[in-house]
Amino acid sequence: MQTNLSDAAQTLARADEAEQILRSCVHCGFCNATCPTYQLLGNELDGPRGRIYLIKQMLEGEPVTRKTQLHLDRCLTCRNCETTCPSGVTYHALLDIGRAELERRIRRPASERLLREGLRRVIPHPAVFDALLRTGRTLRPFLPAALGRKIPRRGARAKTRPAPRHPRNMLMLEGCVQPALSPNTNAAAARVLDRLGIGIVNAGRAGCCGATDYHLNAQEAGLARARRNIDAWWPAIEAGAEAIVQTASGCGAFVKEYGKLLRDDPRYASKAQRVSELARDLVEILAEEPLERLQAEPSQATLQAALPATSPGHAQRKIAFHCPCTLQHAQKLGGAVESVLQRLGFDLAAVPDAHLCCGSAGTYSITQPELAERLRDNRLDALESGRPALIVTANIGCQAHLDGAGRTPVRHWIELVEASLP
Repeated sequence: MQTNLSDAAQTLARADEAEQILRSCVHCGFCNATCPTYQLLGNELDGPRGRIYLIKQMLEGEPVTRKTQLHLDRCLTCRNCETTCPSGVTYHALLDIGRAELERRIRRPASERLLREGLRRVIPHPAVFDALLRTGRTLRPFLPAALGRKIPRRGARAKTRPAPRHPRNMLMLEGCVQPALSPNTNAAAARVLDRLGIGIVNAGRAGCCGATDYHLNAQEAGLARARRNIDAWWPAIEAGAEAIVQTASGCGAFVKEYGKLLRDDPRYASKAQRVSELARDLVEILAEEPLERLQAEPSQATLQAALPATSPGHAQRKIAFHCPCTLQHAQKLGGAVESVLQRLGFDLAAVPDAHLCCGSAGTYSITQPELAERLRDNRLDALESGRPALIVTANIGCQAHLDGAGRTPVRHWIELVEASLP
């Protein structure tokens, strides 16, 4: 579309990128057909095309208001629109630029500033998050029911991880909230990879991937975390680590963008690009390995091992896979986990509208709880339509959000695979 950036907008660091993205949009509207918030609200400004117009107007010097901010805040950044777009518009990059500029222009109410700052001080810090989660679980009986339901159930205990003992070694991003919410996920991944002759080496100084800060419009703080991770991983990379494994697709999507986000940093550009090239979702690793060596034995016992101890027996052996947006739309790995599970002999239930978002979207389920719950319930209705005994997914945010409804139990898919091994 025709675009004329204001003099002020032309001074922005990513002005050229914003103009290029805006000009690539032909405002066809195909994106609205797959936008979760447009489908719920039916408002043009709550769809990608409308939000692009809002950002365009802002960068052309038009006044902006809290209403502008509301419509941009409501975006899940699920990137479903990018999968749909025939023109290849990189909407998420434009949204990052627009949100950052809007944050500079519009001061949020104190309650919103407090919530966002609180999320940034808790989520990226595993020890802080774990302590608060333990406190919440202890106090759950005394909390209002609505608040108590938001505290995730306790995940399976982490099994012992094998020490690196193979010629092949990889790094693994441990994550921020996953060690507390689903302690066995990374351990299960390490144990399965060990069975395939791959060891996981520790990089203790690595921390949060930076996505939480970045997507809460503290973009420099997010990039600072990216730089720290690059420094933490670099010695192992120089020693020959094959890959940086991500068990949370949300983290993986962000790490794969390090190279682009730091491309203008003279100290980190080449290292960031190398890290992005090495970042691989767990399913990318397993898909290339001889899975027959695992000798997986999917059975009712396997499902029971993956279910919470309090879950009743279930005659249905089917499982349903929820494909996170960060896996299918950001990393373009839709169908990859389903293929691996089918190769291992698991019986998958069909899931209608599998391209749609569950409403987790990083911190979205906290900052936009009403929309997030509506999206979650719609997604669970679809996932449960085939009457599975268990739902599995590939991202801790989706797992906690879906499981928090208290309906069909939700686990990470690698825990199901690990439970099936003899």
